[in-house]
Amino acid sequence: MIDEEDMAPPSSEVVEERIESAAVVDIGEAIRLVGTAHISRASAELVKHQIEIYQPERIAVELDESRLVALEDPQTFDEETLGVAIRNGRAPLLLFQAMLATQQRKMGLETGEMPGVDLLTAVEEAREREIPFALVDRDVRITLRRAWAKMGLIQRFRLLTALIAPEEEEEIDVDAIPEDLDLISSMMEELRQMIPAAGEVLIDERDRYLGERIRQESTKGRVLAVIGAGHLSGVEDVLRGDPTPQEHLKEIDSTPPPGLIRKVIPYALPALMIGVVAFLLAKGDTQGLLDSTLLWLGINAACAALCVLIVGGHPISILTAAIASPITSLNPTLAAGWFAGAAQLKFSAPRNKDLQEFLLLDSLRLLFTNRAGRVLLVTVMGNIGSSIGAWVAGPLILGSVL
Repeated sequence: MIDEEDMAPPSSEVVEERIESAAVVDIGEAIRLVGTAHISRASAELVKHQIEIYQPERIAVELDESRLVALEDPQTFDEETLGVAIRNGRAPLLLFQAMLATQQRKMGLETGEMPGVDLLTAVEEAREREIPFALVDRDVRITLRRAWAKMGLIQRFRLLTALIAPEEEEEIDVDAIPEDLDLISSMMEELRQMIPAAGEVLIDERDRYLGERIRQESTKGRVLAVIGAGHLSGVEDVLRGDPTPQEHLKEIDSTPPPGLIRKVIPYALPALMIGVVAFLLAKGDTQGLLDSTLLWLGINAACAALCVLIVGGHPISILTAAIASPITSLNPTLAAGWFAGAAQLKFSAPRNKDLQEFLLLDSLRLLFTNRAGRVLLVTVMGNIGSSIGAWVAGPLILGSVL
């Protein structure tokens, strides 16, 4: 329970200090940037105060439509959403998004606030004061797809490892984040060094996108923009520089097509296996063909089944992964995890409680106990196990034939 003292607005002296801080930046006479922490009540109060004293004609908020809906009505996750994610191959992205959100919710619970309190405050204030507002962030689905597509296997592994098993964290005063730009800069730089592709997409591209959308809003009237403190410096640089060419904005607002290598790799292994079979048939080596087939079946099935078992998959899901993997590894349009995830969804269906709690998880380990989270884990791990099995079995078979 939050004490009345905690809910009280900051004193005028404290607010004045924040106004003078680097958390508030004016770009000419038409734009004011307010840098906030998304899990800070102090930031929400700062937003209210800035709207009161700046009297903007428009308010820009670092949100897109789907994130605003999620903030206003978080109970919009159901079994059908899970099924669609599995069928469309979006389970890794949904799991990635859930893991990021879980970390943010964990920090929010430590401060007594849900993530996005500052952004939701800006929207609510705009509605109450009848000030037009604009959602100026890029569609989160495009952001995640671009980040995932640009990250190689090593960077993806680093990211998942960092999220699942983070190092012991130092104590951070969340309410001080908007003013502590040195802390923000170091956190952003740490992300960029660990995962360069994610840094480019989550930071640089979004700085560019946010800046240009805010610039567009400023042509309609004096605008106050509420953005995360981590984007403050980058967005300021964009707004003080020359406008970004429309071609570049369109490029960063779309999902990048796969490169030539990414297009070729999924077909390389099936082509290699077909070549091995043709070679053995031409030699009349039936024993070699039998040995290669058993090796392919055994390694593929074992790796996929083991990965699903590790995350606590249902026995039928484990069996499904083992059966599907040797087949799907030869067909780039299919994935063993899809079948394993569908089996998990059918035979260990999430309860209403699981679906509701999935959107409120504040610990990554709860993904393993929540049935909705486990469906995603089974899907992703089934795919990973199948890929490992295929790329282990393929070279072994090739080596035994040559």
